[in-house]
Amino acid sequence: MTNDAVLTVAEMRAAEAAAVAAGTSEWSLMQRAGQGAADYVWRIAAGRPVTVLCGPGNNGGDGYVVAEVLRTRGLDVTVVATVEPGTETATTARRNYRGAVQPSVAGLARPVMVDCLFGYGLSRPLEGDFAEVLARAAASHPCRIAVDVPSGVASDSGALLGEVPRFDLTLALGAWKQAHFLMPSLAVMGEKRLVPIGLDFPEDAARLAERPALSPPAADSHKYTRGLLAIVAGAMPGAATLAAQAALRSGAGYVKLLSEHSHPDAPAELVIEGGDLAKSLDDERIAAVLIGPGLGRDEAARARLCAVLETREPSVLDADALHLLGPDLLEGCDATRLLVTPHEGELAKLCDAFGIAGQGKLDRARALHESTGLAVLAKGPDTILIAAEGLRFFPQGSSWLSVAGTGDVLAGIAAARLAVHGDPALAAEEAVHLQHEAAAIAGAGLTSGQLAHAVQPAMERFL
Repeated sequence: MTNDAVLTVAEMRAAEAAAVAAGTSEWSLMQRAGQGAADYVWRIAAGRPVTVLCGPGNNGGDGYVVAEVLRTRGLDVTVVATVEPGTETATTARRNYRGAVQPSVAGLARPVMVDCLFGYGLSRPLEGDFAEVLARAAASHPCRIAVDVPSGVASDSGALLGEVPRFDLTLALGAWKQAHFLMPSLAVMGEKRLVPIGLDFPEDAARLAERPALSPPAADSHKYTRGLLAIVAGAMPGAATLAAQAALRSGAGYVKLLSEHSHPDAPAELVIEGGDLAKSLDDERIAAVLIGPGLGRDEAARARLCAVLETREPSVLDADALHLLGPDLLEGCDATRLLVTPHEGELAKLCDAFGIAGQGKLDRARALHESTGLAVLAKGPDTILIAAEGLRFFPQGSSWLSVAGTGDVLAGIAAARLAVHGDPALAAEEAVHLQHEAAAIAGAGLTSGQLAHAVQPAMERFL
C-alpha cells in the first residue's frame, strides 16, 4: 500500500477488484471513501448547509455516504439526484441515506456543493439533466468540492469532456488519477487531497515524484569530487549564463561556462573558458554537461551539440539543442545517460524528428522515451518525467514560473544535480522540486534571475 501511486482507470479498477477478491466488500470500500471525503467536507462546511449531487454510479454512491455522514453530524444536507442509483452498491448507499433528496437544484443556493455525479472512467461529455444540474449548482454554490475527479474530466488524459466548472477542492478516492496532475483538468481542480481506502497497487505503477533528501558534501570533498559541470554556450550567451547562475547554487563543486563571448556581468565564481570546444570538453574531470540554452540552431550550434554528444558524458539537453536533436545525432550514444527537458512545443518537435506519434504530453513523452531510451522531463504547469525508473508526476508549482528564463534555470539545476551523482532521472526529480521551492521563496512577480538566486535557500530546505 502506498499513497503516492498515480493510476490509470484500468489500474484503479484492478486495485478495487483485487481488494474485493481478498475479502473486502465493495460496500466497505464505498463507506471508507465516503467517510473520508465527508471529513474534508465537514471541516470546510463549518456548519453551513451542503448540497450533494449524486449520479447513478458508484461515485453517486460515495455521495450518499458523504451526505449521511454529514447529516448524522447535524449539518443541513440535501442530495440532488436526477435518477436512481444504477449499481447494487450505490443502491445500498441510497437506502442507508436518511435525509432529503430532490430531482433538481431549483431553489437551492447554498454555501457548499459536493459533486458526486461521475467519478473516474467517464469517457463522454455530460449531457441532458446531468449537465444542467452541474452547471446550475456551480452557479448557485460559491464553494465547490469534487469527489474523485470533477464530473466531465477524462481520468487518464486530463481532457475536459465539455464544460467543467472550477472547483475549490478535489478529493481523490483510493489513489491519485493521472488527471489530477495533467492539464487542462489540473486547472479546474483547485486544491487536491487524497482519501486512502486501503488498496494495494502494483510496484510498477506511476507515482508522484518523491521529495528529495539532499545531503551535504562529505567531509573529504573537494570541487571535483562534488562534480564539475560544463555548460556550453552558443549564439545567445545570456541564457547559458542564467543556467550557470542556477547551477552554481545547486550543489555542484565547479561550474565552467564554455563560451566564445565575453561575460562582463558574470559572477566571479563562474569560470569562463573559450577556445576549442572539443579540447575543453576533453577533460576527464567533467562529470556532466549542459547544452541548449541560447545555443542557436545553425550549423555551428549543431557542431557544438555533436561535440557534447561525442563526450559520452551524462548530459542535459534543453532549448535549442532539442530542435537540433535527431536519430542521426543519437546514433552510437548511450541515451540512458541523457536527460531532455522539453516544453510542449519542443516535445512535439522531438517527436516529429524521431517519427513518433502521440496524442498529448503524456503519450508523446512516453513514446519518446520508449523509442530512444532518453529520460524525458516534459515541463510545464503539468510537469511529468518518464525514464527507465518509470513514470513520475509532480505537484503543480507556482504559476509565477510562467515567465521567460525559468526553463534555463531548471536546466541549470538539473545539470548541477547530474554532475553531483550522474543519475538523469534523479537529477530531474531534484531539479523540479528545487525550482518549485525556489519559486515559493522568490514570491509573486519573480524574474528568472531572482529564481536562480533563490535556489540556494531552497537547497537548505531539502537537507
